[in-house]
Amino acid sequence: MAESIAENNRKDGLVFFGKGERVYGLDKLLTSKIEFLGKGTFGSTYKSFLDDGVVVAVKILKFDYVLGVEREKIEKLGERVHENLLPLRAYHCTNHGTVLIYDYIPMGSLSALLHGNGGASKTQLGWEVRCRIAYGVAQGIEYLHSRGPDVCHGNIRSSNIILNDNYDAHLSDFGIDQLILPHSKANLIAGYQAPELKNSKKISQKSDIYSFGVLLLELLTGKVPIDALSKNEGVDLPKCVRLMFQEKPVIDVFDSDLLRYKNVGEQMVLMLQLAICCTFENPNKRPSIDAVTNRIKEINSFTRIIRKLYY
Repeated sequence: MAESIAENNRKDGLVFFGKGERVYGLDKLLTSKIEFLGKGTFGSTYKSFLDDGVVVAVKILKFDYVLGVEREKIEKLGERVHENLLPLRAYHCTNHGTVLIYDYIPMGSLSALLHGNGGASKTQLGWEVRCRIAYGVAQGIEYLHSRGPDVCHGNIRSSNIILNDNYDAHLSDFGIDQLILPHSKANLIAGYQAPELKNSKKISQKSDIYSFGVLLLELLTGKVPIDALSKNEGVDLPKCVRLMFQEKPVIDVFDSDLLRYKNVGEQMVLMLQLAICCTFENPNKRPSIDAVTNRIKEINSFTRIIRKLYY
């Protein structure tokens, strides 16, 4: 990160990632046709415009949740570049608060499309689309985990999966857990939290795997994971699926929207088995993200072969 960029912008403007210096005032960004998009666990997100017409998503972290001035940590987040990560383009960080600037993707989040929340209407997502989303998310996590044993996403959930028109998945909010106060991590959505986090709150790559497993179950069942902070509490998906396995035919586990697709039942069961492995209570029994990505790739390949045979 060029020091000259940081020095020019830190006082009252944005620090942009990438080559070339750019000065842009925060006050200008926050008054230029700003539009509220949604409220998340640690702050609110808005749509705004840069002076060249580029549309951006502006995330303002709640002051009482943020550790303080954490420029080095934010600049490390800006260095994480992958096709399945939502790019962090710029930031503003002072003792008065932290603002993160991301690319804006108008399609919206997986949560909004799958459940019809946040003012969006529910969208029917087919089996192949859900497989594509799962694989894209897994690839994004795999990239993060490959950066080092302590590098995690920390807040994997469907509202943090942003989709474009081709249903390519982009993970947002990666690494934000590094910027917030320890007690604030209790506000992470309960339904995605690995059991071990109830005691230690120390996020790990294995807890990322658990959260991803819950996300897979969400894609397969169409159900909303439990949220202790919301009036709509949702369900404990891992527990719910295991109980249904014991009491009902496996077909009853799946989202009814998926049951209209023929000749993919075996692939759906394979993906369900993978999700269950990811949500084992013992973190040591959960697979690595490399193994998860390879398994999803195999299931996707099997789906394409079946499709060619029957259609």
